[in-house]
Amino acid sequence: MKKELLAPAGDIEAGYAALYYGADAIYLGLQQFSARATATNFDEENLNQFVGDAHSLKRKVFAAVNTVVQESELSDLLKTLDICSRCHVDAVIIQDLGVARIIRESYPELEMHASTQMVVHNKEGALALQKLGFSRVVLARELSLPEIKEIAAIPGLETEAFIHGALCYSYSGLCLFSSLEAGRSANRGKCLYPCRAEFDGEAGKKHYFSMKDMALEKDVLNMPVTSLKIEGRKKTALYVAAVTDYYRRLLDGKDVANRAENIKQIFSRPWCKFHFNGRDKSVIERDFVGHRGLKIGKIERLGKRSIIFHSLSDIGRYDGIQIEIPGVEKPFGFSVQQLKENGRNVFAVQKGAEAEIILPPQAPNMSKGFDIYLASSTKVKGAYDYTKPKPNEFKQKEAVDIVVEVSQGLVTASACGKSASVSGDFQKAEQSQKVGEAVIKAFEKSGDALVRPGNIVINNPLGLFVPVSLLNELRRQLYLQLIPQYKSGSLPLSPLARALKAPQWIIKTDNISSLVRIDLQDVFEINILLNPDFDVALLSTLPKNKIRLSLPAVCRNIKLWRPLIDKLLSLGYAKWEIANYWGRAVLPENGIDLSLDAPIYMFNTQAIAMAHDLRASRITLPIEDTKENLQLVAQSSSLPVVLDIYADVPLFTSAACIRSDPCKICNRQEKWLELSREGIKYLVLSKNCQTMLFDEKPYCSVVCAKDIKVDFFRVNFLYKPYTAAKAAEIWQKMRKFELLPGVNEGNLTRGVL
Repeated sequence: MKKELLAPAGDIEAGYAALYYGADAIYLGLQQFSARATATNFDEENLNQFVGDAHSLKRKVFAAVNTVVQESELSDLLKTLDICSRCHVDAVIIQDLGVARIIRESYPELEMHASTQMVVHNKEGALALQKLGFSRVVLARELSLPEIKEIAAIPGLETEAFIHGALCYSYSGLCLFSSLEAGRSANRGKCLYPCRAEFDGEAGKKHYFSMKDMALEKDVLNMPVTSLKIEGRKKTALYVAAVTDYYRRLLDGKDVANRAENIKQIFSRPWCKFHFNGRDKSVIERDFVGHRGLKIGKIERLGKRSIIFHSLSDIGRYDGIQIEIPGVEKPFGFSVQQLKENGRNVFAVQKGAEAEIILPPQAPNMSKGFDIYLASSTKVKGAYDYTKPKPNEFKQKEAVDIVVEVSQGLVTASACGKSASVSGDFQKAEQSQKVGEAVIKAFEKSGDALVRPGNIVINNPLGLFVPVSLLNELRRQLYLQLIPQYKSGSLPLSPLARALKAPQWIIKTDNISSLVRIDLQDVFEINILLNPDFDVALLSTLPKNKIRLSLPAVCRNIKLWRPLIDKLLSLGYAKWEIANYWGRAVLPENGIDLSLDAPIYMFNTQAIAMAHDLRASRITLPIEDTKENLQLVAQSSSLPVVLDIYADVPLFTSAACIRSDPCKICNRQEKWLELSREGIKYLVLSKNCQTMLFDEKPYCSVVCAKDIKVDFFRVNFLYKPYTAAKAAEIWQKMRKFELLPGVNEGNLTRGVL
C-alpha cells in the first residue's frame, strides 16, 4: 500500500509549496481552535481555494481543530466546523471529545482523526478511540518501530506517525508546564515552550529538556503506517518545500543528494530518531538551543579579524554563518559580508576549498576548533521555486439547479426560489439544440459568484433563439441574487444535568502508609494509583467498599499490567479510574464503576456527554482550567464531578531521560533531582525511564473551590514522599478550605487559558 506523505501548512504559501513538491495530503489550522494558534493559519476564503486546488490534484486536506474547547466557545466551534464542512476538507484532526461528539452527531460528512494530543501510545488506546468513531489515530512521537507496528496492524484503523520536525520533551497532551506556570496552554495552542529554557541543575546550567529535531530519513521506508507526517505549521514555505521534496524523493526511490543538507541550513536543530530504534538518551541537546544550520567545518586558523577553514559546502557572500561558542547557549551568528579565497576577495567559495570569512566588529573571541555552521544560504533559498494557481481558479462553489424558460419575448432563469428575466425579440432557431448548448455555456461562466450550475433544465417549446449577450445578462442577474445555502450545524442535545448533593471528600494516593493518621470514616472514597509492581495485599488495610483503583496516563507495556488488572478484577474490585483511553480498552465494558481522571479533558458539556459513550460514571475537571469555565461545566454536567483541591501536578510526563549517567549502569529506581530557573524551584522524578516535572509548590484550588458546584473534592498525595503527619495536616486544612501559603493556583486567579 502506498504511504501518504502528509505535509504542514501554516499559511497558504506553505500549502502550495507542499503540493508542488509532492505531498499527498496537507494539514492546516483555521483561525480558531488550532494547536498552532500563533501560525498564520487559514481563513475561509483561503481554505476554500486551497482545498479546491488540492482536490483538483487528487490530494487531501485535513483541518486541525485540535485544541480543547471551553463551554462558552461552543458556538464559535460550530462556525469553524461549518467552514470545514462547506470547504469540503477531507478530515478534521481532534483532541477534545466534545468536538468529536459534535462532529459525529451534526457533521457526519467530516472524517475524524485523533490528534497526537490524545496520547495514543498503545494498541488499547487506539482501539478505544476507533470505537468512538475515529477513522485514524495520530501516534505519540515517543513510540518505537515495534510499538508502531502493533498499532498499525489494527484492522480498519488508519495510523499516522511523525517522521520529521520539532519534538516536545513531554508526551503531547500531557504537558501543563506553560499553562500552569504562565497561563499559556499547550492544549490551547499557546505554548511558550518553557522546556527550551536553561535550568540550573546537577550538571550546572543546562537546557535539560531541549529536544533535538526528529529526522527518520530512510527509516520511513520501513514504516507500516498509513500516513507519514512532517511537523512544521510554524515553519516557512521554503522549509516545507525542502522537507517535502526530500521525503517525496526518498519514498519514490529518487536521488536525495544534498537535500538533507539543504533542510539543515534552512532550519534545523541537531537531528535524532527519538526512540524509533529503541530508547535513546542522546535526543536532548543540553548545551545549545535553536536553529544551528549545516555544519561546514571547524576553525583551522585565525586571521587578524577572520576565520579560516576548509568548507564542507559552497559558501556565498551574504550567506548566514553561526559559530558555537562554548559556554554560550546560542551560537554567534552573522551575515557574510566579505569572503576571501587565497587572499583574494570573492563572491563565493566552492565546497572543499579553503575559505576566509571576515568577522564583524562585534564578534566574540574565537578559537581554533570551534564548529562552524551554514545557517542560511542564498543559493538554497532560490532552489525551491513553486507554482500556484491564479486567484479564484479553484474556488469551490455551491452547485444549484437552474431552470431556464424561453417564451415569446421573454427568457427567465430560476434557482433556489429566486428568478431573473430579460426580454427580447426572439426568432425561430435554425438548430434548436444549439440554443441549449449556449444556455449551458453561459451559465457555466460563474466568475466571482459563490455558486455554480448543477442540473440545468431548459424549457424552449417554440425552439426560439436567444442571443448570447442576453443569456450572459440573465446569468449575471440570477447569480447576484443567489447566496449559498450553507449548512449550519447545531449542538447535539446533552443529557440533563445531574441532581446536586452535598459534596463528598476523596483521597488519592500512591502510598497507602501516608493515610494512617487520617480518619477514613471522613473519607468517601480512597483512590489508589497503581503501578505494575503494586502489592495487592496492601489493600486489605483499607475498607474495600471505599477503594477505587486508578490507572496512570502512560502505559508502554500492557503485558506488565495485565496480570495485576486481572487479579484485582477477580478479587471483586469494581471501581476504577482511567487517565487515558487505553484504560477503557483493558477494563470490562460492563460491571465496573468507571471514573475519568483529569488528563481525559472535560472542558465542556459535550465532552461530558461523550464520556457516557465510554460508560463513565463520573468525570474529573481539568486542572488547568479557569474558574469561570469550571463553574459553567460543573453546574451543567450530566455526570458527577470531581474537583482536585490539592495536588502535586506533573507539569509534564516524558519518555526522555534526564539522568546524566549511562543507561547500562542505571538501576531505573526512583530518583529525585532539583532544578531552578529565575528563582522558581522545580523537582524532577526519574523512574523506570520516565521523567516527570513538578513545581516545588503544590497546586491548590481552595481559592475558588466552594464556588464550584461539584460532587466531590479530592486531595491528592501522589508522587512526592508524604509522611503520615504531613498528609493528615494537609487533609484537615483542605476540609476547612484553609488557604495554604506557597501554592500554585494555576489559571484560577489569572482567568486566562
